[in-house]
Amino acid sequence: MSERRIPPRLTLNRRKRVLGGLALAATLALGTAAPADSYPVPPHPGPAPAPPAPGTHGPGAPAPGEAAPLGLESLVPGEPRAPGDIPYLMDTPDQVLPPLVYEPGPAEDAVEPVAPTSAGRLVEYVPGNEVGAVACSKQTGPYQRQVERWLKLPVDGKQSVADCAAVRRFQTERGIRPSNGFAGPVTWGTIRLLAARDRPNAAGHCPVRKSRIACVDLDRQLMWVQKGKTVDFGPVPIRSGRPGYATRTGTYPVYWRHKNHWSTIYHAPMPYAQFFSGGQAFHGIYDNVYSTVGSRGCVNLTYSDARRLWGVLRKGDAVHIWGHRPGS
Repeated sequence: MSERRIPPRLTLNRRKRVLGGLALAATLALGTAAPADSYPVPPHPGPAPAPPAPGTHGPGAPAPGEAAPLGLESLVPGEPRAPGDIPYLMDTPDQVLPPLVYEPGPAEDAVEPVAPTSAGRLVEYVPGNEVGAVACSKQTGPYQRQVERWLKLPVDGKQSVADCAAVRRFQTERGIRPSNGFAGPVTWGTIRLLAARDRPNAAGHCPVRKSRIACVDLDRQLMWVQKGKTVDFGPVPIRSGRPGYATRTGTYPVYWRHKNHWSTIYHAPMPYAQFFSGGQAFHGIYDNVYSTVGSRGCVNLTYSDARRLWGVLRKGDAVHIWGHRPGS
């Protein structure tokens, strides 16, 4: 691997001192210190924090007599893993400390990261008893009201035969599998993307500048790149930091780009990585960007979107981040 590493012969205490010195040097060079809770970093990722409580993402408590939507913590991918899929790619961990920056040579930059054929599949999260099901779901999803409103259905927050048929048509048109009519996070995330497509910065949260700027909306889990009022890239869906690993808000420069980056902390791929704040970066993942569990701080994109973004951003471009990931 091309990334420089801390020699394994260093003792644990010396290794911590070296890592701390590298982190301090990198944050001083950027002009913005990373939060203290970013350090120290465990040698391996710990268990994921508990998912958000039921209703966190929804419209509120159900009306009397109304079936409560299923909580996100009870949902699983709606299709079995394909043969040969690498299990750890389900939730690619992100590194927290700044990387050991160096200048990749032309030979290294000429190598394109290779993704598995399963990368970027839109697999909805469903109740465990509906994995692989093709029949119409009778269960009320966590985003039932939002999906009903977008599809111009009666908005009552309860699954019906008509609701399921309409949601199934939408899922089939958008390539969401299984298309069983369950209003889960992938279906709602796809709708949220469609709603923002024409005017992602309608609310004016991202500064309008003459220079290029990457806009990251944590509230809607979307990002795009604009120059002036012209959108040059996106919007596209993202996955930001989970509880305890929040993606930092503010404005930062892209300070290092590494097409074939590999996290030496978590030993995981970070293709098309573009770092903007300490160890937080844009990079591709090989699985579902709409997963119910967030990243460990980085702004994750689908493999194909990360590859396209690599050709849009340059070192020194601004990244502006605002909002709060729902449930985090």
